[in-house]
Amino acid sequence: MCGRFVSASPPDEVARYFRAQPPETVLEPSYNVAPTSDVYVVLEDGSVRRMEAFHWGLVPPWAPDPSIGNRMINARAETVATKSAFRNAFRRRRCIIPVDGFYEWAAVPGRRRKQPYYLHRPDGEPLALAGLWERWSDPDRPGGQLRSCTIITTSANDAVRRVHDRMPVILPPATWDRWLDPDEHDPDLLGRLLVPAPPSLLELYPVSTEVNDVRHKGSHLLDRVEVDEAAGGATSH
Repeated sequence: MCGRFVSASPPDEVARYFRAQPPETVLEPSYNVAPTSDVYVVLEDGSVRRMEAFHWGLVPPWAPDPSIGNRMINARAETVATKSAFRNAFRRRRCIIPVDGFYEWAAVPGRRRKQPYYLHRPDGEPLALAGLWERWSDPDRPGGQLRSCTIITTSANDAVRRVHDRMPVILPPATWDRWLDPDEHDPDLLGRLLVPAPPSLLELYPVSTEVNDVRHKGSHLLDRVEVDEAAGGATSH
């Protein structure tokens, strides 16, 4: 799964990278974005590509209340075209969720708690995570609706498999236009985009277990630590 990520780059720069209009709502930089937070998404509406802030945790239109989104932070690539919560969004409301990197946790011999790892591009460029978005009617919100999103995951590549058996789908630039095109409805063609990224795209290293606490959001969370398996702990590096 993908349950925590980093979104700290200036939004204007991120929007320019994805050739999108910058967001009207500017979110606080965070090195520990957790589910149910507002996050940036890139989407297309006709010929306009925009970056906007949506709720992380997809709420289908038929949901009785938005709490269902707490269980919809990820969608599996293998079932996204058929599962009732996601299939309509897969056909009509696809998006990119731009992130600086993401976290995964791995078991370490001799330790009760799993060790968190930070995964990112070595060149520092953003990751384009494949996502879906939806609208849920909510008269108490501006515009009368809650807009929410989910991240699509697939099987892990050789690099990520060291720490987890799943990873987010990372879209290469050549696929962005097709993925974001609201007039593209071919499930087979779209499904072929939902594959593991090449192992060389990502590097990973262990970070402090402070990331386990969503109240910690500072840049120190990206500091590399050394994992001492013999002692069952980690030290700053």
